Amino acid sequence: MEPVFMEASTQEKNGKVSMVVKQPQQQQDEENPHVGFTLVPSESPVDIKFENVTFTATEGNFLKGRTQKQILHKVNGRFPSGQLIALMGPSGAGKSTLLNVLSGYSIQGVGGKVLINGSPRKLKAFRRLSCYITQDDRLQPLLTVSENMHISADLKLPSSTSEEEKQRVIDLILKTLGLSETKETMTQRLSGGQKKRLSIALELVSNPLVMFLDEPTTGLDSSSCKQCLELLKLLAGQGRTIVCTIHQPSATLFQMFDQVYVLSEGRCLYQGGTPNMIPFFQDIGFPCPKFHNPADYVIELACGEYQTEAHEKIETMVATSRNGDCLKYFQDSEKILNTGFSGSAMFEDETGTLQATSKLHQLKVLLKRGYIKSKRDQTLTYLRIAVNVLTALMLGTLYFKAGIDGSKVLDNYNLLFSILMHHTFSTMMLTILTFPTEMSILIKEHFNRWYSLKMYYTSVTIIDIPLSALCCFIFTSIIYYMTAQPFDNTRFTMFFVTSLLVVFVTQSFGLVIGAYFNVVDGTFLGPTLTVPMMMFAGFGVSLRDLPSYLYWGSYVSFLRFGLEGVVGAIYGLERPTIDCPEDQYCHYRYPKKFLADVAVKSDQFSNDVIALVLFWFVLRTLAFVVLKYKLHSVR
Repeated sequence: MEPVFMEASTQEKNGKVSMVVKQPQQQQDEENPHVGFTLVPSESPVDIKFENVTFTATEGNFLKGRTQKQILHKVNGRFPSGQLIALMGPSGAGKSTLLNVLSGYSIQGVGGKVLINGSPRKLKAFRRLSCYITQDDRLQPLLTVSENMHISADLKLPSSTSEEEKQRVIDLILKTLGLSETKETMTQRLSGGQKKRLSIALELVSNPLVMFLDEPTTGLDSSSCKQCLELLKLLAGQGRTIVCTIHQPSATLFQMFDQVYVLSEGRCLYQGGTPNMIPFFQDIGFPCPKFHNPADYVIELACGEYQTEAHEKIETMVATSRNGDCLKYFQDSEKILNTGFSGSAMFEDETGTLQATSKLHQLKVLLKRGYIKSKRDQTLTYLRIAVNVLTALMLGTLYFKAGIDGSKVLDNYNLLFSILMHHTFSTMMLTILTFPTEMSILIKEHFNRWYSLKMYYTSVTIIDIPLSALCCFIFTSIIYYMTAQPFDNTRFTMFFVTSLLVVFVTQSFGLVIGAYFNVVDGTFLGPTLTVPMMMFAGFGVSLRDLPSYLYWGSYVSFLRFGLEGVVGAIYGLERPTIDCPEDQYCHYRYPKKFLADVAVKSDQFSNDVIALVLFWFVLRTLAFVVLKYKLHSVR
């Protein structure tokens, strides 16, 4: 059954404009899927005005020294509601920077004023009614379109919203954006245009008043570009304020924009209506050639392509536009100049949380999403299980029955350390290699108020515990019995608990690195920092042989406590004499002698567990701090 569409209109009440819905229309234009879209704003329209906005970027680090570079130079402008606005300019002009400043994504190094409906912007309140769609499509690849939309609806709509209403909103958005046929398709199998539309659809669920899009047409063919801009044009016509950066549109796409804002070297060359750009060129004495795309021409001027007069032309344009303060060339300049602002009261409320749902509800939804991802993830789940099985079989074959052979005690000791190395590197490197991708999605979703960082981090911590425990248990069971370690439930439990805690610690260690560094730096740094942990574990060099000035290192090595735990589980608890094959000398057939030589006390298991739990807690806390810092630093 076809969904019922509504016709939206505006009405004025008490000095404020709001969107209302009329009775259903049974017919719609089948050639245009956007006709009849009813998810219209219920709040007053939003006008954005900015004055003398500057942005200074800090480059370098504390080793090479920090330098500052000013990217925006006291630019001004006004973005009215109900219009599709293009931010144009050559590469490096400051388009994305200005978009980040206006959206609130960039908060450091920013100067000047941003006004919302005539009042100073209250960032927290403004973010509740706006969204920011990044240039790259940061989507969950293992979820279907429908699943992504339901997760978005569950997180971005109030908990009081019924499931029927959520489904109605989802169906309406997907039909409008032409994604109905791909509802059950995994995101990773979508085309570039479909991914871009899905990115818009996910944010459209909360019905934002203001939308910022960074290069929404990048990577799309001409047909997909046109469909994308047609959608944005429709959304703007319903009362939204939509601002998007675009590099150099074709003449057809350029005409779809209502207003244009052109930047060059961080200054405004032109601000006004799209049809008024050609009269602007004539007024400044640099007429646009006949049959020439104005969008191409203005970029040529901004780039200084006409080298002889490049600087003069740019300075003339900046002066004429008064660095964005001139409203002469607006499409409805008289109306804009004479219309006062209204509806600013809704931006005054800075109380409450940014998210639409409670923290407990966020955790529930994120756990559901994490379960779906884990179930389908070939690398993090199935390949991880397979690697643990194969490695256990390989080591079990290599050290077959070494646990009951008094002549192979040192070999068995090497096996125990190899087990810890497997847990350390396989778990740590997997996290380092995969989390940076998740980090980019986290930055986008957290800024767009999907969930709080605490709930995200809690879900990540909880969702991996069962899988880590399963992999560790399979690995431990195979290798423990193939190598004929003591068949005792207490010893097996001690061995398994120690191994599992090492897995948790190394995973947290990898999370700290993966949260801050990119894949290349993390891949180098992770193993490099693990080497000292190995050195101070007491394997190559006995702890009693460490110089006094280096002994402190054994207390900061989680591998020291892991090795002590597994060795104590196998050779502690007053283990009796180990059988020695005939005609062989078994130097370590007495476990106490072996423990004494490797400087391991057999009664330290509880202390080892406490130490590993403390390492786990400290590294998990540090990972959260790093994540919080990273989210703040990118802004």
